[in-house]
Amino acid sequence: MTADRPYDIVLFGATGFTGVLTAEYLAEHADPGTRWALAGRNQEKLAAVRDRAAALNPACADLPLLHADTTDAASIEDVARSARVVITTVGPYVQYGEPVVAACARAGTDYVDLTGEPTFVDRMYVKYHQEAVRSGARIVHACGFDSIPHDLGAYFTVKRLPEGVPLHVEGFLRVRGDASGGTLHSAVGIFADTAGMLRAERERRRLEGRPEGRTVRVSRRPTPKARIGGGWTLPLPTIDPQIVVRSAAALDRYGPDFTYGHYLAVKHLATAAGLAAGSGALLALAQLPPARSLLLRARPPGDGPSAERRARNWFSVKFVGEGGGERVVTEVAGGDPGYTETARMLAESALCLAHDDLPDTAGQVTTATAMGDALIDRLVRAGITFRVLEGK
Repeated sequence: MTADRPYDIVLFGATGFTGVLTAEYLAEHADPGTRWALAGRNQEKLAAVRDRAAALNPACADLPLLHADTTDAASIEDVARSARVVITTVGPYVQYGEPVVAACARAGTDYVDLTGEPTFVDRMYVKYHQEAVRSGARIVHACGFDSIPHDLGAYFTVKRLPEGVPLHVEGFLRVRGDASGGTLHSAVGIFADTAGMLRAERERRRLEGRPEGRTVRVSRRPTPKARIGGGWTLPLPTIDPQIVVRSAAALDRYGPDFTYGHYLAVKHLATAAGLAAGSGALLALAQLPPARSLLLRARPPGDGPSAERRARNWFSVKFVGEGGGERVVTEVAGGDPGYTETARMLAESALCLAHDDLPDTAGQVTTATAMGDALIDRLVRAGITFRVLEGK
């Protein structure tokens, strides 16, 4: 039983930029009595993170420091067997993430990360979903800005629409923020191997199948004008809509026919055109090894903005939900998406798995499927807004 293990949570990758923020958040906000530890390759750097945590909460002065290295399978296995939940911030996940997923699936240990890499998520489903089902492990990817506001926001919206009818939900993201070094490296990796991403998606689809008697899909209809708040929109080719429709496939509450559209909303047409051109350029440059190397050197993993800069950043996702003759508009909003709020969401996801009364799930599951209302309640208490703007 995982309840007999020495740690409720182990944070792996605690010395990276987001890892440090996650450790500091746990130091200040972990549920009373939470037994947690830090894990990584460099004990000296881990000790420095522990000192930062102890400055916020003196009880953290004795946090255990565990050795873990993705090139040392035994160390990862030891960490997985010692914890009820493992948080990992070590990316790009397609390069470094598999040993942690494999160890948690074998050990029956719950797992959370902040990946936005579709190839990694699909490969992990193909290789470890069934093993996690057998062991009882809940493997929950995308527990940061990718994809909690979108997954739980769509879930929050659906629950305010009629049951048993076709539903259509669209999410419109407005954001001010900075891309992390890890995010840049992940994005370049995705663009550089689009063929691999498509292969992984096909293999997953072959194994996973479709929900029996129900239809779920990502909307492909263009929306050149934002349906709320004015401005213009672009389709947002992130992992978020995939996560949303997987929640819809797992939960009957999304109705017999569910469609989700996912868009970036901007005020001006020129901005939309510039973003589209920039995305195309990044895709093209990622195909060329010399250009790819230059892109990756632009911001190394572990690098991030100052606290003052993060304090100026924000995000808002507004959802328009329709079905059964009813319409509802909701919003999920918060502060700095790429770092501060991602660390908060990641930590609260782990705390939710460790402490809350949750649905009986196992295998690779989404935040809405595994945690749903319990995680929304935690995030609201932590300062992230979920609210209804129009309708029920």
